[in-house]
Amino acid sequence: MTRSTDFGATVKHGTRAVQPDLVIYARRGNEKDAEAPKVGLIISRSVGSAVQRHQLARRLRHVARGLVEGLQRSEQVVIRALPSSRDVGSARLEEELRAGLRRIEATGFGR
Repeated sequence: MTRSTDFGATVKHGTRAVQPDLVIYARRGNEKDAEAPKVGLIISRSVGSAVQRHQLARRLRHVARGLVEGLQRSEQVVIRALPSSRDVGSARLEEELRAGLRRIEATGFGR
């Protein structure tokens, strides 16, 4: 996900799941227009220095890549990293992301 309108729509109209180190927003878009699921990251300056933010972004992309196969092609997911996420390992990030997506799936996606 690269367009700010996609990020804005997913955060504003999507379903939110809060985890200790992440906030996950998910939304189902229009089936006709979708080619593949979209995943976007929000990592603010409060997470740390540029190097720390980049390292966290690489870990989150790696974790999210493994979960994309389980998403429908019209789904959009935004992962917001909280400041505590910089000190957490990839395994815990993956657990939190999976738990957040399960919670969103159980409550229903925003439209």
